Amino acid sequence: MTSVNWTPDFKALQPSFDLAIAEDIGDGDHSSLSCLDGQKRGRARLIIKDPGIIAGVALAEYLFKYIDTSAVLNVFIEDGSSIKPGDIIFEVEGNAVKLLQSERLVLNYMQRLSGIATSASKYAAMISHTKCSVLDTRKTTPGLRTLEKWAVQLGGGGNHRMGLYDMIMLKDNHIDFAGGILPAVERVRTYLKSKDKDLKIEVETRDMSEVHQALEADADRIMLDNFTLAQTVEAVALIGDKAETESSGGITKKTLVAYAECGVDFISIGALTHQIASLDMSLKAIEE
Repeated sequence: MTSVNWTPDFKALQPSFDLAIAEDIGDGDHSSLSCLDGQKRGRARLIIKDPGIIAGVALAEYLFKYIDTSAVLNVFIEDGSSIKPGDIIFEVEGNAVKLLQSERLVLNYMQRLSGIATSASKYAAMISHTKCSVLDTRKTTPGLRTLEKWAVQLGGGGNHRMGLYDMIMLKDNHIDFAGGILPAVERVRTYLKSKDKDLKIEVETRDMSEVHQALEADADRIMLDNFTLAQTVEAVALIGDKAETESSGGITKKTLVAYAECGVDFISIGALTHQIASLDMSLKAIEE
């Protein structure tokens, strides 16, 4: 089981949940309302159909209780655990109509998050013999970023910055518009001082000349964007412990290990969150 030291603030995500609930229920779950006693209680269990890493159990508990304050969950397998077909993650008991209204919402979230966690676990396992960590990016589903980055961590991956606000990242366009790495970083430091902000500065580099410039600018992290393996080895040797190093740009499972073995600290991969196969699972009623 993966150890993760944070859980998303579900209350802060409530507007997103409310939208998801509204688009599904509309003016009423007429299938359930038409054939079930509104006071009937029921029980159901979440059953796994695919192997992988489970993610979203804590979210499921929050959503069930949000839709039905009387709902009670009995959790058997926690977030971040390895799972296999036939595993029962939890049992939930509550108002039968509201359980059915919660079903697809919970499954949609958990299937996607578990797919992300499973993918992240595979990438992380491939480079576990190195010092390198695999990181996600901002290539996330709008409105679900916090949840998807949580899933990456549950799978054993790491998080890059959450958004544009918690880390300075000077990409090629920033650098070109600012007239180069040195003037760009100088302006960043002036800006941060004026705003009384303490943010790490990462600089994207496209060649060895820019690596030298990023070192001169005293960047906290240097991204080696679309570097070849030979260039990466050369850059890592030059940078040493003067800054963190990150490889990025078109790295796949076929090239992941080779880049990690170059000695970089991080490899960022957008596919961790935007090329995902959801894990199959179902919520089945328990007959009384």
